[in-house]
Amino acid sequence: MEQMSLFDDRKVNAPLASRLRPKTLEEFVGQEHLLGKGKMLRQLIEKDQISSMIFWGPPGVGKTTLASIIAGQTKAEFINFSAVTSGIKEIKEVMAQAENARKMGIRTVMFVDEIHRFNKAQQDAFLPFVEKGSILLIGATTENPSFEVNAALLSRCKVFVLKALTEENLIQLLCNALKAPAGFGGQKIHMTKEQLAAIAQVANGDARTALNTLEMAVLNGEIAPDGSITVTNEGMEQCISRKSLLYDKNGEEHYNIISALHKSMRNSDPDAAIYWMQRMLEGGENPLYIARRLIRFASEDIGMADSGALQVAVAAYQACHFNGMPECDVNLAHAVTYLSMAPKSNALYVACEETKRDIRTGRTDPVPLWICNAPTNLMKELDYGKGYEYAHDYENKLTRMQCLPEALKERKYYCPTEQGKEREVKERLEAIREWKMGDEEQDF
Repeated sequence: MEQMSLFDDRKVNAPLASRLRPKTLEEFVGQEHLLGKGKMLRQLIEKDQISSMIFWGPPGVGKTTLASIIAGQTKAEFINFSAVTSGIKEIKEVMAQAENARKMGIRTVMFVDEIHRFNKAQQDAFLPFVEKGSILLIGATTENPSFEVNAALLSRCKVFVLKALTEENLIQLLCNALKAPAGFGGQKIHMTKEQLAAIAQVANGDARTALNTLEMAVLNGEIAPDGSITVTNEGMEQCISRKSLLYDKNGEEHYNIISALHKSMRNSDPDAAIYWMQRMLEGGENPLYIARRLIRFASEDIGMADSGALQVAVAAYQACHFNGMPECDVNLAHAVTYLSMAPKSNALYVACEETKRDIRTGRTDPVPLWICNAPTNLMKELDYGKGYEYAHDYENKLTRMQCLPEALKERKYYCPTEQGKEREVKERLEAIREWKMGDEEQDF
């Protein structure tokens, strides 16, 4: 728990991103959809009329900075609270202080960084104080608050979605850093527009990453006799050798990208599918996880339209076991492309969902006695297995025996499509069903 001094730490030896943290909305770069002239969040901050809110967005887009700006402009008591280092005891202590302040007519604004790290009990501790206005809560999170913040607490907060910064935003930040006295304004730095653009691109919308990369590039630049610094392309390559990808293997972006992969394959778009697959691998995803998702996809979205899809997906899983990273990426690309281009049918998925729904919501009737085994004499006496018709005893390998429970005997779960090989399955199944409804004999 800290007071406003956290936001005023601008020592020379602090990281560049910390030294350049904006103090006012005029200095803030990006988030024009929230902070442009006339936008709601800007007006709330300028008029000091903020309510409880949550800032949701990827790292390095200005969540903590907005809190620092609010801290500098509000007339309320401002308290910074970290979800990483604080527990229920600390929460209750601060809430008691805030309640006493409220009784004296003093508002308390509490900023909770990484609020998603609080568990349910810790979040519940805030709720009564937010409800009666003892505190105005500002939470910051990189995770979807729909999943990470209690519904009761979330319903009392306005959620503002912060977006990844554009390359133009980042270039502006970098130029400001080269000119600002708190940055490199007191030094003569030689950098090309292309070098600044390269840093902006590799930062992937993250201002902190962009400024840290700039600082590293300048510190490793060539110093001339006059004290000026030239950033070389060779030095730049060492600083930006690997792009900072937004990919949290346990977070929302993980599910966003696997969703993108599935939907690209479902839409028969191999270009997009390979791209999203590679994004996951570059972000550090376990290739076996991707392979397992492909196996599921092969039956869920292709099924009987091309049963070979399941074989390819399973083979890709085995190839990932044999090869490992980085060699197995082409095995996964092989499977992803095959699945993308295969004919699509979700008939098996629909059949599974329909049967689950009937089982969960309907009556669970017993297995018809004629298709039960009768391993004991007692079971035979009770007519277990009586009337069973062995399909192989018949010329066409079919009987008209009912296999579903009586209440479901007319139910059709598997409804094949006209796609790929499933067209042949559909024709055969329709013929079988028609034959079972009649009396005539037929060859299949």
